[in-house]
Amino acid sequence: MAGVPEPHAAFLRSTVARLSEDRRLVGVAAGGSYLSRTMDEFSDLDLVIAVEPEAYASVEGERRTIAERLGPVLAAFTGEHVGEPRVLICLYGPPLLHVDLQFVSLADAGERVEDPAVLWERDGRLTAAFATRPARFPEPDLQWIEDRFWVWVHYGATKIGRGELFEACDFLGFLRTQVLGPLSLKLRGARPTGVRRLEQLAPDLAAEMRSTLAAYDARSCALALGSAAGLYRRLRQAVAAGPLSLRTEAERAAMAYLDEVSARTLR
Repeated sequence: MAGVPEPHAAFLRSTVARLSEDRRLVGVAAGGSYLSRTMDEFSDLDLVIAVEPEAYASVEGERRTIAERLGPVLAAFTGEHVGEPRVLICLYGPPLLHVDLQFVSLADAGERVEDPAVLWERDGRLTAAFATRPARFPEPDLQWIEDRFWVWVHYGATKIGRGELFEACDFLGFLRTQVLGPLSLKLRGARPTGVRRLEQLAPDLAAEMRSTLAAYDARSCALALGSAAGLYRRLRQAVAAGPLSLRTEAERAAMAYLDEVSARTLR
Protein backbone atom coordinates (compact mmCIF):
# COMPACT_ATOMS: atom_id res chain seq x y z
CA MET A 1 0.00 0.00 0.00
CA ALA A 2 2.39 2.64 -1.27
CA GLY A 3 1.83 6.10 0.15
CA VAL A 4 -0.47 4.88 2.93
CA PRO A 5 0.70 5.63 6.50
CA GLU A 6 1.55 2.44 8.34
CA PRO A 7 -1.22 2.67 10.99
CA HIS A 8 -3.77 2.97 8.19
CA ALA A 9 -2.16 0.22 6.12
CA ALA A 10 -2.05 -2.15 9.09
CA PHE A 11 -5.72 -1.52 9.82
CA LEU A 12 -6.64 -2.16 6.19
CA ARG A 13 -4.69 -5.43 6.04
CA SER A 14 -6.29 -6.71 9.20
CA THR A 15 -9.76 -5.49 8.20
CA VAL A 16 -9.73 -7.17 4.80
CA ALA A 17 -8.59 -10.46 6.36
CA ARG A 18 -11.31 -10.40 9.00
CA LEU A 19 -14.17 -9.23 6.81
CA SER A 20 -13.39 -11.80 4.13
CA GLU A 21 -14.18 -14.51 6.67
CA ASP A 22 -17.84 -13.39 6.85
CA ARG A 23 -19.73 -15.19 4.06
CA ARG A 24 -22.43 -12.51 4.13
CA LEU A 25 -19.96 -9.94 2.82
CA VAL A 26 -19.08 -9.60 -0.85
CA GLY A 27 -16.31 -7.04 -0.95
CA VAL A 28 -14.47 -4.09 0.61
CA ALA A 29 -13.45 -0.91 -1.19
CA ALA A 30 -11.69 2.29 -0.06
CA GLY A 31 -12.52 5.81 -1.17
CA GLY A 32 -11.67 9.34 -0.07
CA SER A 33 -8.02 10.22 0.33
CA TYR A 34 -6.97 6.58 -0.17
CA LEU A 35 -8.43 6.76 -3.67
CA SER A 36 -6.91 10.17 -4.46
CA ARG A 37 -3.52 9.10 -3.04
CA THR A 38 -3.42 12.08 -0.71
CA MET A 39 -3.35 10.20 2.58
CA ASP A 40 -1.27 11.49 5.45
CA GLU A 41 -1.10 10.88 9.19
CA PHE A 42 -4.25 13.00 9.68
CA SER A 43 -6.41 11.13 7.17
CA ASP A 44 -9.39 8.99 8.01
CA LEU A 45 -10.41 5.82 6.18
CA ASP A 46 -13.58 5.65 4.08
CA LEU A 47 -14.54 2.03 3.53
CA VAL A 48 -17.44 0.57 1.56
CA ILE A 49 -18.51 -2.89 2.71
CA ALA A 50 -20.75 -4.67 0.20
CA VAL A 51 -23.25 -7.15 1.62
CA GLU A 52 -25.25 -10.00 0.07
CA PRO A 53 -28.69 -8.47 -0.53
CA GLU A 54 -30.54 -11.21 1.37
CA ALA A 55 -28.21 -10.74 4.37
CA TYR A 56 -28.29 -6.94 4.50
CA ALA A 57 -30.88 -6.68 7.29
CA SER A 58 -28.93 -9.02 9.57
CA VAL A 59 -25.61 -7.27 8.86
CA GLU A 60 -27.17 -3.86 9.45
CA GLY A 61 -28.23 -5.00 12.90
CA GLU A 62 -24.70 -6.18 13.68
CA ARG A 63 -22.70 -3.21 12.42
CA ARG A 64 -21.29 -2.33 15.82
CA THR A 65 -20.35 -5.97 16.49
CA ILE A 66 -18.65 -6.21 13.10
CA ALA A 67 -16.78 -2.97 13.73
CA GLU A 68 -15.54 -4.30 17.07
CA ARG A 69 -14.00 -7.32 15.33
CA LEU A 70 -11.73 -4.96 13.41
CA GLY A 71 -10.05 -3.36 16.43
CA PRO A 72 -10.62 -1.55 19.72
CA VAL A 73 -13.61 0.76 19.17
CA LEU A 74 -13.55 3.81 21.43
CA ALA A 75 -16.78 5.28 20.04
CA ALA A 76 -19.14 4.62 17.14
CA PHE A 77 -22.33 6.15 15.81
CA THR A 78 -24.36 6.19 12.60
CA GLY A 79 -24.22 9.04 10.10
CA GLU A 80 -27.73 10.47 10.04
CA HIS A 81 -26.29 13.93 10.72
CA VAL A 82 -24.54 13.83 7.34
CA GLY A 83 -27.48 12.25 5.53
CA GLU A 84 -25.98 8.76 5.38
CA PRO A 85 -27.43 6.40 8.01
CA ARG A 86 -25.69 3.43 6.37
CA VAL A 87 -22.33 4.73 7.59
CA LEU A 88 -20.98 3.70 10.97
CA ILE A 89 -18.48 6.35 12.06
CA CYS A 90 -15.85 4.81 14.31
CA LEU A 91 -12.93 5.97 16.37
CA TYR A 92 -10.40 3.20 16.92
CA GLY A 93 -7.40 3.25 19.15
CA PRO A 94 -4.72 3.20 20.14
CA PRO A 95 -3.40 4.43 17.82
CA LEU A 96 -6.30 6.80 17.19
CA LEU A 97 -7.85 6.22 13.77
CA HIS A 98 -11.11 7.57 12.36
CA VAL A 99 -12.82 5.02 10.10
CA ASP A 100 -16.12 5.35 8.25
CA LEU A 101 -17.70 1.96 7.50
CA GLN A 102 -20.42 2.26 4.88
CA PHE A 103 -22.46 -0.94 4.68
CA VAL A 104 -24.30 -1.25 1.36
CA SER A 105 -26.33 -3.98 -0.26
CA LEU A 106 -24.53 -5.27 -3.34
CA ALA A 107 -27.67 -4.38 -5.31
CA ASP A 108 -27.18 -0.72 -4.35
CA ALA A 109 -23.40 -0.53 -4.67
CA GLY A 110 -23.59 1.00 -8.13
CA GLU A 111 -25.17 4.15 -6.69
CA ARG A 112 -22.07 6.03 -5.55
CA VAL A 113 -20.27 9.38 -5.68
CA GLU A 114 -16.82 8.01 -6.62
CA ASP A 115 -15.17 4.81 -7.84
CA PRO A 116 -13.55 3.41 -4.70
CA ALA A 117 -10.56 1.11 -4.95
CA VAL A 118 -11.61 -2.50 -4.46
CA LEU A 119 -9.42 -4.08 -1.77
CA TRP A 120 -11.11 -7.47 -1.73
CA GLU A 121 -14.15 -9.07 -3.37
CA ARG A 122 -15.76 -12.42 -4.11
CA ASP A 123 -15.64 -13.47 -7.75
CA GLY A 124 -15.37 -9.91 -9.07
CA ARG A 125 -18.90 -9.13 -7.94
CA LEU A 126 -18.23 -5.72 -6.39
CA THR A 127 -16.33 -4.58 -9.47
CA ALA A 128 -19.25 -5.77 -11.59
CA ALA A 129 -21.70 -3.82 -9.42
CA PHE A 130 -19.67 -0.64 -9.87
CA ALA A 131 -19.67 -1.20 -13.63
CA THR A 132 -23.48 -1.06 -13.84
CA ARG A 133 -23.49 2.75 -13.79
CA PRO A 134 -20.99 5.62 -13.55
CA ALA A 135 -20.15 7.31 -10.28
CA ARG A 136 -21.81 10.68 -9.84
CA PHE A 137 -20.74 13.31 -7.35
CA PRO A 138 -23.42 16.00 -6.87
CA GLU A 139 -22.37 19.24 -8.53
CA PRO A 140 -23.37 22.65 -7.16
CA ASP A 141 -26.52 23.95 -8.86
CA LEU A 142 -25.72 27.59 -9.61
CA GLN A 143 -29.34 28.56 -10.25
CA TRP A 144 -30.40 26.93 -6.98
CA ILE A 145 -27.73 28.95 -5.20
CA GLU A 146 -28.60 32.22 -6.94
CA ASP A 147 -32.28 31.79 -6.04
CA ARG A 148 -31.32 31.65 -2.36
CA PHE A 149 -28.10 33.56 -1.90
CA TRP A 150 -29.47 37.07 -1.43
CA VAL A 151 -32.12 35.87 0.99
CA TRP A 152 -29.26 34.32 2.93
CA VAL A 153 -27.32 37.61 2.87
CA HIS A 154 -30.32 39.44 4.31
CA TYR A 155 -30.68 36.74 6.97
CA GLY A 156 -27.04 37.10 7.95
CA ALA A 157 -27.37 40.87 8.14
CA THR A 158 -30.35 40.56 10.50
CA LYS A 159 -28.25 38.45 12.84
CA ILE A 160 -25.51 41.06 12.85
CA GLY A 161 -28.04 43.85 13.39
CA ARG A 162 -29.58 42.06 16.36
CA GLY A 163 -26.19 41.33 17.87
CA GLU A 164 -26.44 37.53 17.47
CA LEU A 165 -22.79 37.27 16.60
CA PHE A 166 -22.35 33.55 17.26
CA GLU A 167 -25.18 33.00 14.78
CA ALA A 168 -23.54 35.40 12.32
CA CYS A 169 -20.17 33.66 12.55
CA ASP A 170 -21.77 30.25 12.07
CA PHE A 171 -23.75 31.58 9.13
CA LEU A 172 -20.56 32.75 7.40
CA GLY A 173 -19.23 29.23 7.81
CA PHE A 174 -22.41 27.94 6.17
CA LEU A 175 -21.83 30.19 3.15
CA ARG A 176 -18.23 28.99 2.83
CA THR A 177 -19.21 25.31 3.06
CA GLN A 178 -22.34 25.39 0.93
CA VAL A 179 -21.48 28.03 -1.67
CA LEU A 180 -18.05 29.60 -1.76
CA GLY A 181 -15.99 26.46 -1.18
CA PRO A 182 -17.80 24.24 -3.71
CA LEU A 183 -17.74 26.94 -6.40
CA SER A 184 -14.04 27.63 -5.77
CA LEU A 185 -13.14 23.94 -6.04
CA LYS A 186 -15.31 23.52 -9.13
CA LEU A 187 -13.57 26.47 -10.76
CA ARG A 188 -10.21 24.78 -10.20
CA GLY A 189 -11.43 21.45 -11.59
CA ALA A 190 -11.61 19.74 -8.20
CA ARG A 191 -14.48 17.85 -6.65
CA PRO A 192 -16.75 20.40 -4.91
CA THR A 193 -16.57 18.96 -1.40
CA GLY A 194 -17.31 22.04 0.70
CA VAL A 195 -14.02 23.59 1.82
CA ARG A 196 -12.08 20.34 2.15
CA ARG A 197 -8.45 20.70 1.06
CA LEU A 198 -9.27 24.13 -0.33
CA GLU A 199 -5.89 25.46 0.76
CA GLN A 200 -4.12 22.82 -1.34
CA LEU A 201 -6.46 22.65 -4.35
CA ALA A 202 -7.30 26.34 -4.77
CA PRO A 203 -4.74 28.31 -2.75
CA ASP A 204 -5.42 31.61 -4.50
CA LEU A 205 -9.13 31.43 -3.76
CA ALA A 206 -8.48 30.17 -0.24
CA ALA A 207 -6.38 33.26 0.39
CA GLU A 208 -9.21 35.43 -0.91
CA MET A 209 -11.71 33.59 1.26
CA ARG A 210 -9.82 34.59 4.39
CA SER A 211 -11.68 37.90 4.16
CA THR A 212 -14.92 36.04 4.93
CA LEU A 213 -13.64 35.02 8.38
CA ALA A 214 -15.02 37.18 11.16
CA ALA A 215 -14.05 37.94 14.71
CA TYR A 216 -16.68 38.10 17.44
CA ASP A 217 -17.47 41.68 16.56
CA ALA A 218 -20.41 43.21 14.67
CA ARG A 219 -18.21 45.31 12.39
CA SER A 220 -16.02 42.34 11.55
CA CYS A 221 -19.08 40.19 10.78
CA ALA A 222 -20.55 42.85 8.50
CA LEU A 223 -17.30 43.24 6.57
CA ALA A 224 -16.94 39.47 6.26
CA LEU A 225 -20.49 39.10 4.94
CA GLY A 226 -19.82 41.83 2.38
CA SER A 227 -16.66 40.00 1.32
CA ALA A 228 -18.63 36.76 0.99
CA ALA A 229 -21.14 38.47 -1.28
CA GLY A 230 -18.36 39.94 -3.40
CA LEU A 231 -16.57 36.63 -3.73
CA TYR A 232 -19.83 34.92 -4.68
CA ARG A 233 -20.41 37.46 -7.46
CA ARG A 234 -16.97 36.74 -8.91
CA LEU A 235 -17.34 32.98 -8.63
CA ARG A 236 -20.84 33.13 -10.08
CA GLN A 237 -19.52 34.83 -13.18
CA ALA A 238 -16.51 32.55 -13.52
CA VAL A 239 -18.36 29.26 -13.00
CA ALA A 240 -21.54 29.93 -15.01
CA ALA A 241 -21.51 27.73 -18.11
CA GLY A 242 -24.98 28.55 -19.39
CA PRO A 243 -27.96 30.83 -18.90
CA LEU A 244 -28.41 32.02 -15.33
CA SER A 245 -31.37 34.03 -14.10
CA LEU A 246 -29.89 36.62 -11.78
CA ARG A 247 -32.02 37.78 -8.86
CA THR A 248 -30.93 41.38 -9.38
CA GLU A 249 -33.64 43.07 -7.34
CA ALA A 250 -33.07 40.76 -4.41
CA GLU A 251 -29.32 41.32 -4.68
CA ARG A 252 -29.70 45.09 -4.71
CA ALA A 253 -32.10 45.09 -1.77
CA ALA A 254 -30.10 42.65 0.34
CA MET A 255 -26.83 44.51 -0.21
CA ALA A 256 -28.48 47.86 0.60
CA TYR A 257 -29.76 46.34 3.83
CA LEU A 258 -26.30 44.98 4.66
CA ASP A 259 -24.83 48.43 4.02
CA GLU A 260 -27.36 49.93 6.43
CA VAL A 261 -26.55 47.36 9.13
CA SER A 262 -22.84 47.81 8.50
CA ALA A 263 -23.17 51.59 8.94
CA ARG A 264 -24.78 51.03 12.35
CA THR A 265 -21.70 49.11 13.50
CA LEU A 266 -19.66 52.32 13.11
CA ARG A 267 -21.78 54.27 15.57
